[in-house]
Parts: sequence; structure tokens; C-alpha cells
Amino acid sequence: MKLLRYGAAGAEKVGALDAQGNIRDLSLLIPGDLTPDWLSPERLQALTAINLEKLPLVDKNVRLGVPVAGTRQFMAIGLNYRAHAAESGLDIPKEPVIFSKALTSLSGPNDDILLPDDSTATDWEIELGFVIGTKAQKVSEKDALKYIAGYCLANDVSERDWQIKRNGQWSKGKSFDTFGPIGPWLVTTDELTDPQKLEMELKVNGEVRQHSNTADMIFPVATIVSYLSQFMTLLPGDVVITGTPAGVGLGMKPQQFLKKGDVVTLRIDQLGTQTQKVV
Repeated sequence: MKLLRYGAAGAEKVGALDAQGNIRDLSLLIPGDLTPDWLSPERLQALTAINLEKLPLVDKNVRLGVPVAGTRQFMAIGLNYRAHAAESGLDIPKEPVIFSKALTSLSGPNDDILLPDDSTATDWEIELGFVIGTKAQKVSEKDALKYIAGYCLANDVSERDWQIKRNGQWSKGKSFDTFGPIGPWLVTTDELTDPQKLEMELKVNGEVRQHSNTADMIFPVATIVSYLSQFMTLLPGDVVITGTPAGVGLGMKPQQFLKKGDVVTLRIDQLGTQTQKVV
């Protein structure tokens, strides 16, 4: 199932994508919001039994928001593709590199990217994301995928000067408002059973900058869930993004970064597309 939230920022309603690609309104079934309690396996299984064709259609041009509400933690993995580590001039990590993004950086998949004041080093990073559905503490890799509610497309927008030159702490360059576009929808795990064979592509102004496959991850999704859960409790609704492949602006020669008026488009198989204008 492809779950989504639509409408003006701060006033989103819950919807789903039907088999024909139309948005259907789920407000009669989920009158509030797509909060973490709706992400349990039992509730998701009940939702998949719904005949979406009988639900009201929604204008296809409506704004889409972050697919889930009530997220309490927004975690990210760095240097998780071999070619990206190489272009960054860094060794392959022996354990996952972890950082956090501010919850306030979350934005809809097609919302504008707002350049920070005087920024000349804002970069793009296409990533596979997942959302936790069941509280996870010290889980094994074997069982790890059972704790995931679904998968989503993400852009880990990054201001490199704040990330690298401002006395450490990657989160500084990752947490500006609009730096966490998520969506367009959350694809539940009954529909996407293998997150490690997804083609992904990012373009800037129509030119391909990143093209890879999640099969190239150093640490696959199951490893990431298990690893995180050893030292922190993952809660339903938490968003985790899993690293970016090669092709970021920081690694280009000469380096290239986003400027006002640029358009970034992203695609991951089965997870949809995003389009963001830089303002």
C-alpha cells in the first residue's frame, strides 16, 4: 500500500494511492492524521484490505506532505555507498556512520528547498528512507525488517560549509528548514519486500548527477535497524535515511552546488519521484 498525506502544510489529510495512480481520501477511516499508532503491523494489514476504488478521489495536483506525522526521531547514515566514500576521500567505514537531522527539516517531496543565508555550498543527496512501525530495542539483523512499516524516497539536502567547516557535528549542515524532503508516499513492506535492489537517480536541471542501486550499500537496511537499536530505542514513526551514492556536488571536480532557480528531481524504483525548486 502507498500511504500519503496531502493538503496545505500543517493541515494535511491522510490518503492512499490506488492501482491506477489516483489519490484516494482516507479521512473517513483515519479521521485524524497518520500518526505512529497507525503504523503497527495490525493496523497496516487492516488498511490493505480496503477497496480504495470506493473512496473519494483527490485532485492529483494537490500538495503532498511528509507521508507520516508524529515523527520523534530523524536519523541518518553517512558514507554508506563505497563510491561515495571514495569520492569523499574517506575510508570505507567499519561500522555505520550515524548522525541526526532536526525534525524541523522535514518537508514535503515537492516543496521548495530554501537556501540558507549566504550559502554557496548547498548539496543534494538521494537516499532510501524507511519508517519504523514497531518499537525496536536490541533487535537482530534476522528480525530487523519486521520492525519497518514502509519505505520512502528522501533527499538529504546538506549545507557543506556548516557540515564540514563549522567545528564538526554533521547535523549542523543537515538540519536547516526544508533540508529533509520525504515522500511522495510510504510504501508498506507487504508491497516492497526487498529494499536492496532499487534503482535510484537524481538530476539537477535535467542532468543526471547520481545513478545507483541500493544493492551497493555497505550496510544494508537490516544491518542499520539492528545496529541503531543496540544503543537507542527506535519508535514507531521514526524516519531513518540510509546514505547516498556517488555523484554529490561536493565530490565533483570542480565542485558544484545548488543555486537559486535550480530544479532537483529524484526517483527510486517503486517509491515515486520528487521535484524541488531551489529558492
